[in-house]
Amino acid sequence: MKIAIQASDLDAERVDGTRVYILNLLKYFGNLDKNSDFIIYHKNKFNPELTPPNLTNYHFFSIKFPFFWTQIRFCWAINKKNPDVLWMPMHNIPVLKKKKIKTVVTIHDLAFKYFPEMFTFKERWKLNLLAKLAIERSDGIVTISEASKRDILKFYPQVKAEKIKVIYHGFDKTVFSQQRDLNEEQRIKNNFNIQGDYLLYVGAIQPRKNLVVLIEAFEKIKSNKQNKKLQLVLAGERAWLWKSIWKKIKKSPYKTDIITPGKIKFKNLGHLMRGATIFIFPSLYEGFGIPILEAMASRVPVICAQNSSLPEVAGKAALFFSADKALDLATKIEVVLTNKELRKKLIEKGKLRIEKFSWQKCAQETLKYIKELKV
Repeated sequence: MKIAIQASDLDAERVDGTRVYILNLLKYFGNLDKNSDFIIYHKNKFNPELTPPNLTNYHFFSIKFPFFWTQIRFCWAINKKNPDVLWMPMHNIPVLKKKKIKTVVTIHDLAFKYFPEMFTFKERWKLNLLAKLAIERSDGIVTISEASKRDILKFYPQVKAEKIKVIYHGFDKTVFSQQRDLNEEQRIKNNFNIQGDYLLYVGAIQPRKNLVVLIEAFEKIKSNKQNKKLQLVLAGERAWLWKSIWKKIKKSPYKTDIITPGKIKFKNLGHLMRGATIFIFPSLYEGFGIPILEAMASRVPVICAQNSSLPEVAGKAALFFSADKALDLATKIEVVLTNKELRKKLIEKGKLRIEKFSWQKCAQETLKYIKELKV
């Protein structure tokens, strides 16, 4: 079988959850089915941190084109190669592809439907158009949580439920399930001027991640003298509409204790995670939320917002708070900081929870679904 894959997102400079997803599935596909040929297309050069393995049944094509790459250049390429199945790991689809080429599209989330004001006009218009085309014209849809499936059926009621397959994400055990290396942790802390205990968030710096509420909660617990040395680390790259968050940081009376290290190499992220006192994921909406699993694998207690897919992913292994209530979050943080027995229970529950998730399982289920469409 010939399986075409649109992997242009792996060229991007910023590493995010959707790109980690594509990379990790490509780590497994070729070995899971050595009899199939995987034709992998991208635009230019892979990001060194997102470069897939060079397996014998992987055929890479770097094809440059100045505009509408997916709809023109990529579409022309797959029509010429004539694969059996096309996998689009982002919600996009080449409209003029041959009808006989079966297409599976992954829909990660529909955040732009719930929070349109948190996207630029250009991004919002683009996402609405591409998602509609992908959902309506694909032969099969993979989505990453039951919550995302419900959202698809809510906003696109014409789609039949049986067309949608829920397949959970995984996490990188080689990075996050290691034993602690205190020397490496200290080196990284020194690099970012982290001087003691710290609360950690990992992800994009953008309004949907609800970082303003996290900062307000941090300010509330810093008023307690016992938390005088506590720091807040917001680890991630700036995404769209990030300036409002920067303004909030600059106005904070505790701005010197709010650390923004920016992009962190993936190999260092595990050390930063394991050194944290609490991992906090305050997002207003997530299709899945991989950092929750990464924190649990790192044996760190987790607090996250109670919305979208987050309770589905975290299960009973996290404390939840109302995303719009900084006081609720501050209370939960204070409880975890002061209750050693609760910390221990959360860590133990997290270790059990992550056993349900792996990239290998995700790849197996995804590849099986892709191949079944051709049968």
